[in-house]
Amino acid sequence: MVVIKIGGSLTDVDPLLQDVAACQEPLVLVHGANKELNELSTRLGHPPRMVTSERGEVSRFTDATTMDHFLMAYAGKRKPDLRIKDGDKVKVLHGDHSGSIERIEPKLLHLLIDNGYLPVVTPPAISHDGVAINVDGDRLAMEIATALRADRLLIFADTPGFMRDVSDERSVIPLIHLDEVERVSEYGKGRARVKLLAAAQAIRRGIKAVGLLDGRGEHPLTRAFEGAGTWVTT
Repeated sequence: MVVIKIGGSLTDVDPLLQDVAACQEPLVLVHGANKELNELSTRLGHPPRMVTSERGEVSRFTDATTMDHFLMAYAGKRKPDLRIKDGDKVKVLHGDHSGSIERIEPKLLHLLIDNGYLPVVTPPAISHDGVAINVDGDRLAMEIATALRADRLLIFADTPGFMRDVSDERSVIPLIHLDEVERVSEYGKGRARVKLLAAAQAIRRGIKAVGLLDGRGEHPLTRAFEGAGTWVTT
């Protein structure tokens, strides 16, 4: 079993989807849409706002207007306030419609896979109150991989892997062991660091290997299976 996360930053996913269609292994796709949501929100006069948590993780502040854009139809209730870090200060943002995942129910996914379907999953998630909330797509993929007891989690984005220097695509680190993640994560900025931490959490939960991979160009899935990109293991 392989879970594949297709990053919302990718502009041309056709080559990757062609590889997916030809793959003989059971798959689940998790699809992001950050780029499209950013463009839509900007066009509608409500540009995206990215915030940094107290733990140093970068995420989207999803207020009611952003959730409207996310769903293009529906705005839910407010969830508890979001605490973020702004320099040396901690601020509280009110009206956030984002959250963390507590549980994945895999029964429907198993049913679809067992009957020859390829499930495609995307945020939002549902809160205890039945409200739509935004969740991090990489962490969603990690939780699904864990719930399905997948062998591998493949996270595709518009970079060649996890890099020591974000300005140099030749600086990809091909292999990162779990006990190296904390040190190596200091090289990562923004979303790259979030992806690496999600990969590490997946390994701790029993996933054998997580790939941080380049979704651009021809045959990205084939290249991933051949060892391209960055691989996180025990």
